[in-house]
Amino acid sequence: MRKRNGFSLIELLIVVTIILIIAAIAVPNFLRSRMAANEASAVGSTRSINTAAVTYTSAYPDLGYPATLGDMGGTSCAATSSTNACLLDAVLASGTKAGYTFVWVGDGLTPSVNYTLTTTPVVVGQTGQRQFCSDSTNLIHYEPSGSGCTSTSLTLQ
Repeated sequence: MRKRNGFSLIELLIVVTIILIIAAIAVPNFLRSRMAANEASAVGSTRSINTAAVTYTSAYPDLGYPATLGDMGGTSCAATSSTNACLLDAVLASGTKAGYTFVWVGDGLTPSVNYTLTTTPVVVGQTGQRQFCSDSTNLIHYEPSGSGCTSTSLTLQ
């Protein structure tokens, strides 16, 4: 009788089935973890933008709050200006980071006394679930549905 080397087809199928079951359990947990991390990053970025806006108003009191989110960014920080303040990194100042988009709307006044910042998931349910918003009060509000955040929405503690 011959000596058998290797595994039978049944044994290989059992191993593949076990790996697929483990993957089916792990992948949804991984996606939820990534979504929670994106939301935490969005809240941190919103706080950073609020802080940069207050710093901008201190540096340029005749202008008040910046007209755009990009005004607080900058790549060449040797000579800062009101349109290249270097208060935010270039990625955040571009308006998209960690699965969220950041939209800055100024009040159009000079000096500007108010702004609205809206932080929205790129794909609700995949990159994040909640939408965040803030204004010159520096309070961060959120909307669990992922859209429609206003200053009357729930407030983060």
